[in-house]
Amino acid sequence: MSQLSASRPPIRHLRWFICGLLFLATLINYTDRITVSALKDVLQKDIGWDEAGYGWINFAFQLSYALMFPIAGRLLDRFGVRTTMIWAVVVWSVAAMGHSLASSAVGFAIARFMLGLGEAANFPAAVKAVAEWFPRKERAMATGIFNTGTNVGAMMIGPVAMLAAYWGWQATFIVLGAAGFLWLIAWLKIYRSPAEHPRLSEAELAHIQSDGDTVAPKRTLPWASLLRYRQAWAFFLGKMMTDPVWWFYLYWLPGYLKSEHGLSPEKGALLIFWPYIAADVGSIFGGWLSSYFARRGHDPGKARLMAMVLFAFSMPISILSVTTDNMMVAIVCVSLATSCHQAWSANLFTSATDMFPAAAVGSVVGMGSMCGALGGLIMTLVAGGMLQWLGSYSYLFIIAGSMHPVAWVLMRVLGGKTLARADVDEGLRTERSPALLGAGALVALLGLGIGSLTILGWQTILAATKGSVSAAASGIGAATIITLVGAALMWASRDQAAAAVARVPAGTR
Repeated sequence: MSQLSASRPPIRHLRWFICGLLFLATLINYTDRITVSALKDVLQKDIGWDEAGYGWINFAFQLSYALMFPIAGRLLDRFGVRTTMIWAVVVWSVAAMGHSLASSAVGFAIARFMLGLGEAANFPAAVKAVAEWFPRKERAMATGIFNTGTNVGAMMIGPVAMLAAYWGWQATFIVLGAAGFLWLIAWLKIYRSPAEHPRLSEAELAHIQSDGDTVAPKRTLPWASLLRYRQAWAFFLGKMMTDPVWWFYLYWLPGYLKSEHGLSPEKGALLIFWPYIAADVGSIFGGWLSSYFARRGHDPGKARLMAMVLFAFSMPISILSVTTDNMMVAIVCVSLATSCHQAWSANLFTSATDMFPAAAVGSVVGMGSMCGALGGLIMTLVAGGMLQWLGSYSYLFIIAGSMHPVAWVLMRVLGGKTLARADVDEGLRTERSPALLGAGALVALLGLGIGSLTILGWQTILAATKGSVSAAASGIGAATIITLVGAALMWASRDQAAAAVARVPAGTR
Protein backbone atom coordinates (compact mmCIF):
# COMPACT_ATOMS: atom_id res chain seq x y z
CA MET A 1 0.00 0.00 0.00
CA SER A 2 1.18 3.55 -0.67
CA GLN A 3 2.73 5.45 2.24
CA LEU A 4 0.27 7.61 4.13
CA SER A 5 1.28 11.26 4.35
CA ALA A 6 0.90 13.37 7.44
CA SER A 7 -1.20 15.92 5.55
CA ARG A 8 -3.66 13.27 4.29
CA PRO A 9 -4.62 11.00 7.18
CA PRO A 10 -6.58 7.75 6.65
CA ILE A 11 -10.32 7.97 6.10
CA ARG A 12 -12.10 5.96 8.77
CA HIS A 13 -14.32 3.19 7.44
CA LEU A 14 -13.29 4.05 3.88
CA ARG A 15 -14.90 0.89 2.49
CA TRP A 16 -18.34 2.22 3.46
CA PHE A 17 -17.67 5.49 1.60
CA ILE A 18 -16.92 3.31 -1.42
CA CYS A 19 -20.24 1.54 -0.86
CA GLY A 20 -21.96 4.95 -0.79
CA LEU A 21 -20.43 5.80 -4.17
CA LEU A 22 -21.75 2.52 -5.59
CA PHE A 23 -25.23 3.36 -4.24
CA LEU A 24 -25.16 6.78 -5.94
CA ALA A 25 -24.00 5.25 -9.23
CA THR A 26 -26.86 2.74 -9.10
CA LEU A 27 -29.35 5.50 -8.26
CA ILE A 28 -28.21 7.60 -11.24
CA ASN A 29 -28.20 4.50 -13.43
CA TYR A 30 -31.82 3.65 -12.65
CA THR A 31 -33.03 7.24 -12.78
CA ASP A 32 -31.60 7.62 -16.29
CA ARG A 33 -33.30 4.44 -17.47
CA ILE A 34 -36.79 5.24 -16.09
CA THR A 35 -36.88 8.78 -17.51
CA VAL A 36 -38.51 7.79 -20.81
CA SER A 37 -41.31 5.92 -19.01
CA ALA A 38 -41.74 8.84 -16.59
CA LEU A 39 -42.15 11.23 -19.54
CA LYS A 40 -43.99 8.82 -21.83
CA ASP A 41 -47.17 10.89 -22.22
CA VAL A 42 -45.27 14.13 -22.86
CA LEU A 43 -42.92 12.50 -25.36
CA GLN A 44 -45.72 10.73 -27.22
CA LYS A 45 -47.47 14.06 -27.64
CA ASP A 46 -44.37 16.00 -28.73
CA ILE A 47 -42.63 13.32 -30.81
CA GLY A 48 -45.71 11.50 -32.06
CA TRP A 49 -44.73 7.86 -31.62
CA ASP A 50 -47.33 5.12 -31.07
CA GLU A 51 -47.33 2.20 -28.63
CA ALA A 52 -45.46 0.01 -31.09
CA GLY A 53 -42.75 2.67 -31.38
CA TYR A 54 -42.53 2.87 -27.60
CA GLY A 55 -42.15 -0.88 -27.46
CA TRP A 56 -39.21 -0.77 -29.87
CA ILE A 57 -37.60 2.01 -27.81
CA ASN A 58 -37.68 -0.21 -24.71
CA PHE A 59 -36.55 -3.23 -26.71
CA ALA A 60 -33.49 -1.31 -27.98
CA PHE A 61 -32.39 -0.65 -24.40
CA GLN A 62 -33.00 -4.19 -23.18
CA LEU A 63 -31.18 -5.68 -26.18
CA SER A 64 -27.98 -3.66 -25.76
CA TYR A 65 -28.18 -4.04 -21.97
CA ALA A 66 -28.30 -7.83 -22.23
CA LEU A 67 -25.63 -8.15 -24.93
CA MET A 68 -23.18 -5.82 -23.18
CA PHE A 69 -23.22 -7.58 -19.80
CA PRO A 70 -20.63 -10.29 -20.55
CA ILE A 71 -18.42 -7.80 -22.42
CA ALA A 72 -18.57 -5.37 -19.49
CA GLY A 73 -17.68 -8.19 -17.10
CA ARG A 74 -14.63 -9.14 -19.14
CA LEU A 75 -13.51 -5.50 -19.36
CA LEU A 76 -13.78 -5.23 -15.58
CA ASP A 77 -11.60 -8.29 -15.05
CA ARG A 78 -9.10 -7.01 -17.62
CA PHE A 79 -8.86 -3.28 -16.77
CA GLY A 80 -10.23 -3.09 -13.23
CA VAL A 81 -13.21 -1.38 -11.62
CA ARG A 82 -11.91 2.19 -11.57
CA THR A 83 -11.09 2.48 -15.29
CA THR A 84 -14.08 0.52 -16.57
CA MET A 85 -16.56 2.54 -14.52
CA ILE A 86 -15.08 5.81 -15.81
CA TRP A 87 -15.78 4.84 -19.39
CA ALA A 88 -19.16 3.27 -18.58
CA VAL A 89 -20.46 6.38 -16.81
CA VAL A 90 -19.19 8.64 -19.59
CA VAL A 91 -21.01 6.51 -22.20
CA TRP A 92 -24.31 6.33 -20.31
CA SER A 93 -24.23 10.01 -19.31
CA VAL A 94 -23.56 11.17 -22.88
CA ALA A 95 -26.32 8.81 -24.07
CA ALA A 96 -28.72 10.23 -21.44
CA MET A 97 -28.00 13.76 -22.69
CA GLY A 98 -28.34 12.54 -26.27
CA HIS A 99 -32.05 11.85 -25.71
CA SER A 100 -32.56 15.63 -25.78
CA LEU A 101 -31.52 15.65 -29.47
CA ALA A 102 -33.93 12.91 -30.56
CA SER A 103 -36.91 13.93 -32.63
CA SER A 104 -38.38 10.53 -33.56
CA ALA A 105 -38.92 7.05 -32.18
CA VAL A 106 -35.84 5.90 -34.11
CA GLY A 107 -33.74 8.64 -32.50
CA PHE A 108 -34.91 7.62 -29.03
CA ALA A 109 -34.24 3.95 -29.83
CA ILE A 110 -30.64 4.81 -30.79
CA ALA A 111 -30.18 6.82 -27.59
CA ARG A 112 -31.64 3.99 -25.50
CA PHE A 113 -29.37 1.47 -27.21
CA MET A 114 -26.32 3.55 -26.31
CA LEU A 115 -27.62 4.00 -22.76
CA GLY A 116 -27.81 0.22 -22.36
CA LEU A 117 -24.23 -0.21 -23.55
CA GLY A 118 -22.96 2.01 -20.74
CA GLU A 119 -25.34 1.01 -17.97
CA ALA A 120 -24.61 -2.71 -18.31
CA ALA A 121 -21.28 -2.23 -16.50
CA ASN A 122 -22.80 -0.88 -13.28
CA PHE A 123 -23.86 -4.05 -11.46
CA PRO A 124 -20.85 -6.22 -12.41
CA ALA A 125 -18.58 -3.31 -11.39
CA ALA A 126 -20.39 -2.76 -8.08
CA VAL A 127 -20.26 -6.44 -7.15
CA LYS A 128 -16.58 -6.66 -8.12
CA ALA A 129 -15.81 -3.52 -6.08
CA VAL A 130 -17.56 -5.05 -3.07
CA ALA A 131 -15.48 -8.22 -3.53
CA GLU A 132 -12.31 -6.09 -3.49
CA TRP A 133 -13.27 -3.83 -0.57
CA PHE A 134 -15.17 -6.09 1.85
CA PRO A 135 -14.44 -9.39 3.57
CA ARG A 136 -16.92 -12.14 2.74
CA LYS A 137 -18.90 -11.74 5.96
CA GLU A 138 -19.76 -8.09 5.11
CA ARG A 139 -20.34 -8.36 1.36
CA ALA A 140 -24.07 -9.10 1.42
CA MET A 141 -24.70 -6.07 3.63
CA ALA A 142 -22.69 -3.82 1.30
CA THR A 143 -24.48 -5.28 -1.73
CA GLY A 144 -27.85 -4.73 -0.07
CA ILE A 145 -27.00 -1.07 0.50
CA PHE A 146 -25.87 -0.24 -3.04
CA ASN A 147 -28.72 -2.31 -4.47
CA THR A 148 -31.28 0.01 -2.81
CA GLY A 149 -30.30 2.51 -5.50
CA THR A 150 -32.47 0.54 -7.93
CA ASN A 151 -35.59 1.07 -5.83
CA VAL A 152 -34.87 4.72 -5.04
CA GLY A 153 -34.23 5.29 -8.74
CA ALA A 154 -37.55 3.66 -9.64
CA MET A 155 -39.28 6.07 -7.23
CA MET A 156 -37.81 9.07 -9.07
CA ILE A 157 -40.62 9.00 -11.65
CA GLY A 158 -42.48 11.80 -9.84
CA PRO A 159 -39.50 14.17 -9.42
CA VAL A 160 -38.45 13.57 -13.04
CA ALA A 161 -41.95 14.44 -14.25
CA MET A 162 -41.94 17.60 -12.12
CA LEU A 163 -38.54 18.62 -13.49
CA ALA A 164 -39.83 18.20 -17.03
CA ALA A 165 -42.93 20.25 -16.23
CA TYR A 166 -40.78 23.20 -15.13
CA TRP A 167 -37.82 23.01 -17.52
CA GLY A 168 -39.02 20.86 -20.43
CA TRP A 169 -38.13 17.30 -21.32
CA GLN A 170 -34.96 18.21 -23.25
CA ALA A 171 -33.47 20.00 -20.24
CA THR A 172 -34.47 17.08 -18.00
CA PHE A 173 -32.36 14.64 -20.00
CA ILE A 174 -29.41 17.04 -19.95
CA VAL A 175 -29.62 17.58 -16.19
CA LEU A 176 -29.84 13.86 -15.44
CA GLY A 177 -26.95 13.12 -17.78
CA ALA A 178 -24.87 15.80 -16.06
CA ALA A 179 -25.43 14.04 -12.72
CA GLY A 180 -23.27 11.19 -14.00
CA PHE A 181 -20.37 13.54 -14.66
CA LEU A 182 -20.68 15.04 -11.17
CA TRP A 183 -20.50 11.52 -9.76
CA LEU A 184 -17.34 10.92 -11.80
CA ILE A 185 -15.56 13.75 -9.98
CA ALA A 186 -16.09 11.98 -6.65
CA TRP A 187 -15.16 8.62 -8.17
CA LEU A 188 -11.86 9.93 -9.52
CA LYS A 189 -10.97 11.45 -6.17
CA ILE A 190 -11.95 8.53 -3.96
CA TYR A 191 -11.78 5.18 -5.73
CA ARG A 192 -8.62 3.08 -5.89
CA SER A 193 -8.04 -0.58 -5.22
CA PRO A 194 -7.39 -1.28 -1.51
CA ALA A 195 -3.73 -2.13 -2.12
CA GLU A 196 -3.14 1.23 -3.85
CA HIS A 197 -5.31 3.60 -1.81
CA PRO A 198 -3.33 6.36 -0.01
CA ARG A 199 -6.13 7.05 2.52
CA LEU A 200 -6.71 3.46 3.65
CA SER A 201 -5.38 2.57 7.10
CA GLU A 202 -3.33 -0.54 7.71
CA ALA A 203 -5.96 -1.77 10.17
CA GLU A 204 -8.80 -1.50 7.66
CA LEU A 205 -6.72 -3.14 4.92
CA ALA A 206 -6.03 -6.04 7.27
CA HIS A 207 -9.78 -6.26 7.99
CA ILE A 208 -10.62 -6.31 4.28
CA GLN A 209 -8.10 -9.08 3.68
CA SER A 210 -9.01 -10.97 6.86
CA ASP A 211 -10.59 -13.93 5.05
CA GLY A 212 -7.70 -14.34 2.59
CA ASP A 213 -10.03 -13.87 -0.37
CA THR A 214 -8.27 -11.05 -2.19
CA VAL A 215 -5.53 -13.00 -3.97
CA ALA A 216 -6.01 -13.04 -7.73
CA PRO A 217 -6.01 -16.39 -9.56
CA LYS A 218 -3.32 -17.18 -12.06
CA ARG A 219 -5.75 -17.29 -14.96
CA THR A 220 -8.75 -15.48 -16.32
CA LEU A 221 -11.70 -17.59 -17.41
CA PRO A 222 -12.70 -17.79 -21.08
CA TRP A 223 -16.46 -17.45 -21.43
CA ALA A 224 -16.90 -20.96 -22.82
CA SER A 225 -14.86 -22.49 -19.99
CA LEU A 226 -16.84 -20.49 -17.44
CA LEU A 227 -20.01 -22.28 -18.57
CA ARG A 228 -18.53 -25.61 -17.46
CA TYR A 229 -18.46 -24.81 -13.76
CA ARG A 230 -21.49 -25.92 -11.77
CA GLN A 231 -20.95 -22.93 -9.47
CA ALA A 232 -21.38 -20.61 -12.45
CA TRP A 233 -24.66 -22.29 -13.33
CA ALA A 234 -25.87 -21.90 -9.76
CA PHE A 235 -25.53 -18.13 -10.22
CA PHE A 236 -26.71 -18.03 -13.85
CA LEU A 237 -29.92 -19.96 -13.19
CA GLY A 238 -30.55 -17.99 -10.03
CA LYS A 239 -30.46 -14.80 -12.08
CA MET A 240 -32.36 -16.14 -15.10
CA MET A 241 -35.23 -17.48 -13.00
CA THR A 242 -35.67 -14.63 -10.50
CA ASP A 243 -34.71 -11.40 -12.29
CA PRO A 244 -37.83 -11.69 -14.49
CA VAL A 245 -39.98 -11.51 -11.36
CA TRP A 246 -38.66 -8.02 -10.63
CA TRP A 247 -39.20 -6.95 -14.25
CA PHE A 248 -42.75 -8.31 -14.03
CA TYR A 249 -43.56 -6.09 -11.04
CA LEU A 250 -41.77 -3.13 -12.59
CA TYR A 251 -43.66 -3.30 -15.90
CA TRP A 252 -47.04 -4.83 -15.03
CA LEU A 253 -47.90 -3.75 -11.48
CA PRO A 254 -49.50 -0.42 -12.54
CA GLY A 255 -51.65 -2.25 -15.08
CA TYR A 256 -52.66 -4.84 -12.49
CA LEU A 257 -53.79 -2.17 -10.01
CA LYS A 258 -55.82 -0.46 -12.71
CA SER A 259 -57.33 -3.62 -14.19
CA GLU A 260 -58.08 -5.61 -11.04
CA HIS A 261 -58.73 -2.83 -8.50
CA GLY A 262 -59.92 0.03 -10.67
CA LEU A 263 -57.23 2.48 -9.57
CA SER A 264 -56.55 5.56 -11.62
CA PRO A 265 -52.94 6.05 -12.79
CA GLU A 266 -52.56 8.89 -10.25
CA LYS A 267 -53.69 6.82 -7.25
CA GLY A 268 -51.81 3.80 -8.54
CA ALA A 269 -48.59 5.84 -8.74
CA LEU A 270 -48.95 6.75 -5.06
CA LEU A 271 -49.56 3.17 -3.96
CA ILE A 272 -46.64 1.85 -6.01
CA PHE A 273 -44.28 3.71 -3.70
CA TRP A 274 -44.98 1.17 -0.96
CA PRO A 275 -43.64 -1.90 -2.79
CA TYR A 276 -40.49 0.07 -3.66
CA ILE A 277 -40.01 1.27 -0.09
CA ALA A 278 -40.46 -2.32 1.06
CA ALA A 279 -37.87 -3.37 -1.54
CA ASP A 280 -35.36 -0.92 -0.02
CA VAL A 281 -35.96 -2.35 3.44
CA GLY A 282 -35.65 -5.89 2.11
CA SER A 283 -32.40 -5.20 0.28
CA ILE A 284 -30.68 -3.90 3.40
CA PHE A 285 -32.25 -6.48 5.74
CA GLY A 286 -31.34 -9.34 3.41
CA GLY A 287 -27.71 -8.29 3.38
CA TRP A 288 -27.71 -7.80 7.14
CA LEU A 289 -29.26 -11.20 7.84
CA SER A 290 -26.66 -13.28 5.99
CA SER A 291 -23.89 -11.13 7.52
CA TYR A 292 -25.43 -11.82 10.95
CA PHE A 293 -25.38 -15.57 10.29
CA ALA A 294 -21.73 -15.29 9.19
CA ARG A 295 -20.81 -13.41 12.37
CA ARG A 296 -22.46 -16.19 14.35
CA GLY A 297 -19.83 -18.58 13.01
CA HIS A 298 -21.47 -20.02 9.88
CA ASP A 299 -19.47 -20.30 6.66
CA PRO A 300 -20.35 -17.18 4.56
CA GLY A 301 -21.68 -19.30 1.69
CA LYS A 302 -23.87 -21.33 4.03
CA ALA A 303 -25.03 -18.10 5.70
CA ARG A 304 -26.03 -16.83 2.26
CA LEU A 305 -28.15 -19.93 1.56
CA MET A 306 -29.72 -19.79 5.04
CA ALA A 307 -30.93 -16.24 4.40
CA MET A 308 -31.98 -16.94 0.82
CA VAL A 309 -34.17 -19.92 1.71
CA LEU A 310 -36.27 -17.71 4.01
CA PHE A 311 -36.83 -15.11 1.30
CA ALA A 312 -37.36 -17.62 -1.51
CA PHE A 313 -40.07 -19.57 0.30
CA SER A 314 -41.82 -16.36 1.37
CA MET A 315 -42.36 -15.32 -2.25
CA PRO A 316 -45.46 -17.52 -2.87
CA ILE A 317 -47.45 -15.25 -0.54
CA SER A 318 -47.60 -12.82 -3.49
CA ILE A 319 -50.06 -15.23 -5.15
CA LEU A 320 -52.65 -14.12 -2.58
CA SER A 321 -52.71 -10.76 -4.40
CA VAL A 322 -54.93 -12.22 -7.10
CA THR A 323 -57.20 -14.11 -4.69
CA THR A 324 -58.44 -11.08 -2.76
CA ASP A 325 -60.70 -8.15 -3.60
CA ASN A 326 -59.14 -6.07 -0.85
CA MET A 327 -56.75 -3.64 -2.50
CA MET A 328 -54.68 -3.02 0.64
CA VAL A 329 -54.20 -6.74 1.23
CA ALA A 330 -52.98 -7.04 -2.37
CA ILE A 331 -50.53 -4.15 -1.88
CA VAL A 332 -49.20 -5.72 1.34
CA CYS A 333 -48.67 -9.06 -0.43
CA VAL A 334 -46.89 -7.43 -3.37
CA SER A 335 -44.79 -5.31 -1.00
CA LEU A 336 -43.69 -8.41 0.87
CA ALA A 337 -42.76 -10.00 -2.46
CA THR A 338 -40.68 -7.03 -3.63
CA SER A 339 -39.00 -6.90 -0.22
CA CYS A 340 -38.14 -10.61 -0.31
CA HIS A 341 -36.95 -10.41 -3.91
CA GLN A 342 -34.50 -7.60 -3.19
CA ALA A 343 -33.31 -9.39 -0.05
CA TRP A 344 -32.74 -12.45 -2.23
CA SER A 345 -31.02 -10.33 -4.89
CA ALA A 346 -28.54 -8.81 -2.43
CA ASN A 347 -27.43 -12.31 -1.44
CA LEU A 348 -27.56 -13.70 -4.97
CA PHE A 349 -25.12 -11.06 -6.23
CA THR A 350 -22.84 -11.78 -3.28
CA SER A 351 -22.94 -15.53 -3.93
CA ALA A 352 -20.82 -14.94 -7.05
CA THR A 353 -18.02 -13.67 -4.80
CA ASP A 354 -18.41 -16.78 -2.62
CA MET A 355 -18.00 -19.18 -5.53
CA PHE A 356 -15.37 -17.35 -7.61
CA PRO A 357 -12.23 -15.30 -6.81
CA ALA A 358 -12.35 -11.51 -7.09
CA ALA A 359 -10.44 -11.43 -10.40
CA ALA A 360 -13.16 -13.55 -12.08
CA VAL A 361 -16.20 -11.93 -10.46
CA GLY A 362 -16.71 -9.37 -13.24
CA SER A 363 -17.02 -12.08 -15.89
CA VAL A 364 -19.28 -14.25 -13.72
CA VAL A 365 -21.64 -11.40 -12.78
CA GLY A 366 -21.64 -10.11 -16.36
CA MET A 367 -22.68 -13.48 -17.78
CA GLY A 368 -25.21 -14.02 -15.00
CA SER A 369 -26.71 -10.58 -15.50
CA MET A 370 -27.09 -11.31 -19.21
CA CYS A 371 -28.98 -14.48 -18.24
CA GLY A 372 -31.21 -12.37 -16.00
CA ALA A 373 -31.83 -9.87 -18.80
CA LEU A 374 -32.72 -12.65 -21.25
CA GLY A 375 -35.09 -14.08 -18.67
CA GLY A 376 -36.63 -10.62 -18.36
CA LEU A 377 -37.13 -10.43 -22.13
CA ILE A 378 -38.85 -13.82 -22.11
CA MET A 379 -41.05 -12.82 -19.16
CA THR A 380 -42.05 -9.60 -20.92
CA LEU A 381 -43.12 -11.52 -24.02
CA VAL A 382 -44.92 -14.23 -22.03
CA ALA A 383 -46.72 -11.72 -19.79
CA GLY A 384 -47.95 -9.65 -22.70
CA GLY A 385 -49.11 -12.71 -24.63
CA MET A 386 -50.87 -14.32 -21.67
CA LEU A 387 -52.66 -11.11 -20.70
CA GLN A 388 -53.85 -10.65 -24.27
CA TRP A 389 -54.92 -14.29 -24.48
CA LEU A 390 -56.38 -14.97 -21.02
CA GLY A 391 -57.10 -11.45 -19.79
CA SER A 392 -56.08 -12.44 -16.25
CA TYR A 393 -53.06 -11.80 -14.03
CA SER A 394 -53.62 -14.96 -11.96
CA TYR A 395 -51.26 -17.28 -13.84
CA LEU A 396 -48.55 -14.60 -13.99
CA PHE A 397 -48.65 -14.09 -10.22
CA ILE A 398 -48.47 -17.86 -9.73
CA ILE A 399 -45.37 -17.97 -11.95
CA ALA A 400 -43.81 -14.99 -10.16
CA GLY A 401 -44.47 -16.54 -6.76
CA SER A 402 -42.98 -19.92 -7.68
CA MET A 403 -39.67 -19.06 -9.36
CA HIS A 404 -37.58 -18.26 -6.26
CA PRO A 405 -38.15 -21.58 -4.41
CA VAL A 406 -37.20 -23.52 -7.54
CA ALA A 407 -34.15 -21.31 -8.07
CA TRP A 408 -33.01 -21.85 -4.46
CA VAL A 409 -33.20 -25.62 -4.84
CA LEU A 410 -31.14 -25.47 -8.04
CA MET A 411 -28.55 -23.23 -6.39
CA ARG A 412 -28.31 -25.59 -3.42
CA VAL A 413 -27.79 -28.58 -5.71
CA LEU A 414 -25.26 -26.88 -8.00
CA GLY A 415 -23.43 -24.75 -5.45
CA GLY A 416 -23.44 -27.19 -2.54
CA LYS A 417 -24.37 -26.48 1.06
CA THR A 418 -21.62 -23.86 1.41
CA LEU A 419 -21.52 -22.49 -2.17
CA ALA A 420 -18.11 -24.10 -2.62
CA ARG A 421 -15.37 -22.09 -4.33
CA ALA A 422 -14.54 -23.08 -7.92
CA ASP A 423 -10.84 -23.90 -8.33
CA VAL A 424 -10.07 -21.90 -11.46
CA ASP A 425 -6.30 -22.32 -11.13
CA GLU A 426 -6.02 -26.07 -10.89
CA GLY A 427 -9.33 -27.05 -12.41
CA LEU A 428 -9.67 -24.86 -15.53
CA ARG A 429 -11.90 -26.80 -17.91
CA THR A 430 -11.18 -26.60 -21.62
CA GLU A 431 -12.04 -30.12 -22.79
CA ARG A 432 -15.17 -31.01 -24.73
CA SER A 433 -18.23 -31.02 -22.47
CA PRO A 434 -20.88 -33.67 -23.29
CA ALA A 435 -23.07 -32.41 -20.41
CA LEU A 436 -23.07 -28.88 -21.81
CA LEU A 437 -23.76 -30.22 -25.31
CA GLY A 438 -26.71 -32.26 -24.05
CA ALA A 439 -28.13 -29.38 -22.01
CA GLY A 440 -27.83 -27.05 -25.00
CA ALA A 441 -29.55 -29.54 -27.27
CA LEU A 442 -32.46 -29.92 -24.83
CA VAL A 443 -32.87 -26.14 -24.48
CA ALA A 444 -32.71 -25.66 -28.26
CA LEU A 445 -35.30 -28.41 -28.79
CA LEU A 446 -37.54 -26.78 -26.19
CA GLY A 447 -37.32 -23.47 -28.04
CA LEU A 448 -37.97 -25.11 -31.40
CA GLY A 449 -40.92 -27.01 -29.90
CA ILE A 450 -42.51 -23.86 -28.49
CA GLY A 451 -41.98 -22.08 -31.81
CA SER A 452 -43.44 -24.96 -33.80
CA LEU A 453 -46.51 -25.21 -31.57
CA THR A 454 -47.05 -21.46 -31.87
CA ILE A 455 -46.85 -21.58 -35.68
CA LEU A 456 -49.12 -24.63 -35.90
CA GLY A 457 -51.64 -23.05 -33.55
CA TRP A 458 -51.35 -19.56 -35.05
CA GLN A 459 -54.98 -19.35 -36.15
CA THR A 460 -56.19 -20.77 -32.83
CA ILE A 461 -54.19 -18.15 -30.93
CA LEU A 462 -55.53 -15.37 -33.17
CA ALA A 463 -59.08 -16.57 -32.55
CA ALA A 464 -58.55 -16.72 -28.81
CA THR A 465 -56.95 -13.25 -28.69
CA LYS A 466 -59.44 -11.55 -31.03
CA GLY A 467 -56.95 -11.29 -33.88
CA SER A 468 -53.97 -10.02 -31.88
CA VAL A 469 -50.88 -10.75 -33.97
CA SER A 470 -48.65 -9.37 -31.20
CA ALA A 471 -49.85 -12.09 -28.79
CA ALA A 472 -48.97 -14.84 -31.26
CA ALA A 473 -45.68 -13.16 -32.09
CA SER A 474 -44.79 -13.16 -28.40
CA GLY A 475 -44.60 -16.93 -28.49
CA ILE A 476 -42.29 -16.81 -31.50
CA GLY A 477 -40.09 -14.23 -29.79
CA ALA A 478 -39.76 -16.25 -26.58
CA ALA A 479 -39.07 -19.43 -28.58
CA THR A 480 -36.35 -17.66 -30.58
CA ILE A 481 -34.53 -16.49 -27.44
CA ILE A 482 -34.69 -19.97 -25.89
CA THR A 483 -33.40 -21.58 -29.09
CA LEU A 484 -30.49 -19.15 -29.33
CA VAL A 485 -29.53 -19.84 -25.70
CA GLY A 486 -29.48 -23.57 -26.50
CA ALA A 487 -27.34 -22.98 -29.59
CA ALA A 488 -24.89 -20.89 -27.53
CA LEU A 489 -24.55 -23.72 -24.99
CA MET A 490 -23.83 -26.25 -27.73
CA TRP A 491 -21.20 -23.91 -29.18
CA ALA A 492 -19.57 -23.52 -25.77
CA SER A 493 -19.37 -27.30 -25.32
CA ARG A 494 -16.61 -27.70 -27.91
CA ASP A 495 -12.91 -28.14 -27.09
CA GLN A 496 -11.17 -24.96 -25.93
CA ALA A 497 -7.51 -24.51 -26.81
CA ALA A 498 -5.33 -24.17 -23.71
CA ALA A 499 -3.49 -21.31 -25.43
CA ALA A 500 -6.66 -19.24 -25.18
CA VAL A 501 -6.31 -19.12 -21.40
CA ALA A 502 -4.84 -15.72 -20.57
CA ARG A 503 -2.84 -14.70 -17.55
CA VAL A 504 -4.35 -12.10 -15.27
CA PRO A 505 -2.56 -8.76 -15.89
CA ALA A 506 -0.78 -7.28 -12.91
CA GLY A 507 -2.81 -4.86 -10.83
CA THR A 508 -6.23 -5.94 -12.10
CA ARG A 509 -7.43 -7.73 -9.01
